[in-house]
Amino acid sequence: MGRNKYSEKEIKEIGKLLHLKNSANRAKQKEIRHTLRTEFEFNISDFNEPGKAFGDNELNEAIKRGAIRILDEATIEAMKEKRARDKAKDEKEKQQQAIEAGEQTDWQQAMKEWTEWKKGKDGEK
Repeated sequence: MGRNKYSEKEIKEIGKLLHLKNSANRAKQKEIRHTLRTEFEFNISDFNEPGKAFGDNELNEAIKRGAIRILDEATIEAMKEKRARDKAKDEKEKQQQAIEAGEQTDWQQAMKEWTEWKKGKDGEK
């Protein structure tokens, strides 16, 4: 699930992309959907009726029915920053769990050990 809160500026850009998507060929539609997901965390499937096209008109309907909320720029930026911090924290925890379970090597620790070994080796010469 993506976001459901956007700034006015983001909604305008999303609307333009949806308009382009509905008039584009299949490859371009795929590219536009990817842009919507990655740059705006906007998943069409979160707001549309299955089997129906989703364009700028459907976007406006989703806003009217309250499925999508428009907030001010500062609030959206604060949300994005918090989301990025949470994502980084979750990724770090996931990596630590994988290291503890022996599923992954702690490459940072391995690099540190290699650097120390290399310093010792160079000092012997």
